[in-house]
Amino acid sequence: MSLKLKILTLALLPLLLVTATITLINVNQAQTLSELEIQTFEQNLLTSKRNELKNYVELGLTAISQVINDESLTQEAAQSEVKRILHSLTFGEDGYFFVYDGKGVNLVHPAQPELVGQPLITLRDGAGDLVIASLLNVAKQGGGYHRYTWRKPSLGDEEDKLGYVVELPKWGWILGTGLYVDDIAKEISRVRQQVTINIRNSFFTVVVLTAASAVIIIAIGVAINLHEGRLADGRLRQLAHKSVQFQVSQRRRFARELHDGINQLIVSVKFRIELAANKIKKGDLTASQDLSKGMEVLNQAIKEVRRLSHDLRPSLLDDLGLISALKSLLDEYEARTGITVEAELGLPVERLPDDIEITLYRVIQEALCNVEKHSGADEVRLKTSLHGSQIVLKLSDNGDGFDITKASQQAGIGIRNMHDRIELLSGEFAITSEIGRGTQLRVKLPLS
Repeated sequence: MSLKLKILTLALLPLLLVTATITLINVNQAQTLSELEIQTFEQNLLTSKRNELKNYVELGLTAISQVINDESLTQEAAQSEVKRILHSLTFGEDGYFFVYDGKGVNLVHPAQPELVGQPLITLRDGAGDLVIASLLNVAKQGGGYHRYTWRKPSLGDEEDKLGYVVELPKWGWILGTGLYVDDIAKEISRVRQQVTINIRNSFFTVVVLTAASAVIIIAIGVAINLHEGRLADGRLRQLAHKSVQFQVSQRRRFARELHDGINQLIVSVKFRIELAANKIKKGDLTASQDLSKGMEVLNQAIKEVRRLSHDLRPSLLDDLGLISALKSLLDEYEARTGITVEAELGLPVERLPDDIEITLYRVIQEALCNVEKHSGADEVRLKTSLHGSQIVLKLSDNGDGFDITKASQQAGIGIRNMHDRIELLSGEFAITSEIGRGTQLRVKLPLS
């Protein structure tokens, strides 16, 4: 091996080490972020199930309230009519209402009619839970949720189920319904598997690219001068850009998947509209109440979609560009915090590269959050401008300031995230501050 090749090989070692370190850090960050997003996704699905259950029970109560309060009916006739109505009310593939008296005797069970009339107070599920006794206890305490296992009609096996019950105090009965949540576990498992595959593929891609880069650089170095080692730095930046673009792509994909959780709310709206339509056909004037309830749930679904989508990827950034997205962010920030923001957004008319736009947006968002939480400021100045082939960002506040030396030894995750984002794009990141004289943030990002 020639001396030049030996020197080039030794020069490649730091590059390979840095690349491996960055790859491991990015893989770890991607795994942590993905797990947090999956947990949020799961929590949102459960919350959606809870809201849906409550809405179903409210619909059931609405359907039987007139019968219960009809003084012209005997108690026996009223109870018989209530049983008939609830027996006929079903939803979805496995959705139905059940009724028990105060002693745990089943009165209504469309999915398992053989249970009607059976005393089930001592019935236990696969986990040993006294299901009916627990439901009675929850209902007598004002109503609420209870999780247990129960036979799923469409499968014939016991599955995890979330129930919601309320008491009918006039007769001492409990009314409830439930939704099977086994689909949540399957969906979470599918999403986690897909995320793992994506992270693994990205890791192997980086490894292959790094190995290919090393071979190419060594091959070129045999024929040309050692200064061609600079190609390694360019390739390292390429890998960093690919890492940022991968994370942006993951956020977009996950934002679309989160929308699926809203489906449960839409089902509830559909159920209310169908109920209202049936009432209108019968001349029932209470149909407007169901339509109003449906509108409330629909508005809730719309707000949830907007909130989840904005948290993961601001739609304005994709639709109208960085300037519009920043103006919306600043307007909302001023309205929410009362902090005045003086902004001068001197950005190019044409769209910036996607990774630069999302990085600038997230850095400004994080910096404003830090001002709100820690500075005690009532005024913020923001300026973005184009200098040659660089985007320059300056953000300052009139807050309390802090000791830079001490802060650098215990930098919070917010500052680290901003620094990492800018560093991955080969930019410059600097913070200056003095106690009592506010804080200044300065960022430079190359466009090429």
